[in-house]
Amino acid sequence: MNLIYLSPHFPPNFINFVVGLANRGIKVLGIAEEHPDNLEEGLKNSLADYYRVDNLEDYEQVYRAAAFLIFRHGRVTRVESHNEHWMMHEARLREDFNIIGPDVAQTLKIKRKSEMKKIFKTCKAPVVDGELIESEKSLKAFIKKHGYPVFAKPDVGVGAMAAFKIDNDDDLAMFWSRKPAGDYFVEPFIDGELMTFDGIADQDGEIVFYSSLRSINGAYDLVAYNQDLSFYIVRDIPEDAVEIGRKIVKDFDIRAKFFHLEFLRRRTDGKLFVLEMNCRPPGGYTVDLMNYSADVNVYQEWANIIADNRFHAKIERKYNAAHIARKAGKNYRHSVEEIFARFGEKIAAHTPVPLVFSEVMGNEAFLVRSPEVNDIFDMIHFIQATV
Repeated sequence: MNLIYLSPHFPPNFINFVVGLANRGIKVLGIAEEHPDNLEEGLKNSLADYYRVDNLEDYEQVYRAAAFLIFRHGRVTRVESHNEHWMMHEARLREDFNIIGPDVAQTLKIKRKSEMKKIFKTCKAPVVDGELIESEKSLKAFIKKHGYPVFAKPDVGVGAMAAFKIDNDDDLAMFWSRKPAGDYFVEPFIDGELMTFDGIADQDGEIVFYSSLRSINGAYDLVAYNQDLSFYIVRDIPEDAVEIGRKIVKDFDIRAKFFHLEFLRRRTDGKLFVLEMNCRPPGGYTVDLMNYSADVNVYQEWANIIADNRFHAKIERKYNAAHIARKAGKNYRHSVEEIFARFGEKIAAHTPVPLVFSEVMGNEAFLVRSPEVNDIFDMIHFIQATV
């Protein structure tokens, strides 16, 4: 089996997907901008071939690379990147080379928040009203109907980048003066706690693994107020999230891929609202946290789904597993040595965060785990305490 993998070297932890595929005898054909001499040794050994392009953003270069690799190795069964940014490249390659998986139309439904909302409503998932902003007049009409505050975000986008919370008329004026080009989607603002339903669907669309994370702070606050990120995968997954999540995954027809479904649980009454669906793994080191929470190798298990449509590992949720971030330039109370002296046996990894993600995810991350959720909060408070 041949599989094209876009950007196999980045983010660095996703190299493990390529290693997992190679372990199953799948020929992984990489396409990226990175010079082959700079690839990590384990990745080099796991790639059957690699084509360097000058600009991965340029689809014509990616198309020619794929055509060359197919000419050289024969038919390609799948194309993947696990990366939101390259999903449209994946979809176009599937259509151009008759490869199984989501096409352009299906990918647009997954990438556009306005299209997601339509599917959520069709399957009767709990959502708040929302609409595309066509003009300042239409936004004012939406605010008149729902009141302040509202939340505006790019119709196609990831996380809190270029998102705006609009609390009053002054914020509204600022939004129009700073709004980047592109379609924006607006919703009433919900004061809630972010949580997710994440996992893998097999080739038949059946969920074979799932987890749920809870975020201590929202992505918008991390950017707007320079907060430190912390979130953790929970041992006890809320039943309402599982019930709603299963139905949405089925209605989006996700197969042989990860899913990342975001919710907000309203603080006032605990009601759950669906925010968005992503057909990819959750970001950062969350896949590693999945592994630490259940002592599994989810990278390898996804490769097993591709190889023989089986999730081989026994799933036992043993731990809460957290990502605790720190940012460069902040004056923290406790040194790295003090952190390891106090929590060493609970720290699974201490790792730098790629600079491109640092605004939200910090510059360094402590990946920790414990059966007891109180331990998680103790570690968050200790690690992120400032002077």
